[in-house]
Amino acid sequence: MYKKIGIILVVVLLCLGCDNVNKPDTPKNLIAKEKMSEILYDLYVINSAKSVNRKLLEKDGFIPETYILEKYSIDSIQFKESNRYYAFDSKAYETIIAKVKARLEAEKSVYEKIQEKEAEIKQQKKDSIERVDSKKKLPKRVKDTTTRKELPVF
Repeated sequence: MYKKIGIILVVVLLCLGCDNVNKPDTPKNLIAKEKMSEILYDLYVINSAKSVNRKLLEKDGFIPETYILEKYSIDSIQFKESNRYYAFDSKAYETIIAKVKARLEAEKSVYEKIQEKEAEIKQQKKDSIERVDSKKKLPKRVKDTTTRKELPVF
């Protein structure tokens, strides 16, 4: 009996708690969708760089948040409010993220082609070194019967 009342109470509280969700007001200085996708792209790239070369970035005194805000001439409150506004409208946010994803994938394919070219060049160098090494003839060795050591023959 108490279990059923508890379940009903939880369901009612969840319904009441989720009932009054208001769409955030449009900020006065809303960042345009195109600019927002550029900002998010830069944030994703910088976060990736931080995870790979954190010590190098820290050594150079690079602060990602400050860099983004200065690059796009925005402040943190403007970004926060714009991000919250777009995140509430899932379709709008989805289009922004889709642009970011497409741009990241395009960049990825460019870098993969560069890696393939570098691998080809590395393989060509390795092959040329092996060809040169194979052309070098090692002297034949003959056993000296008196000392029983191998001696090179020219």
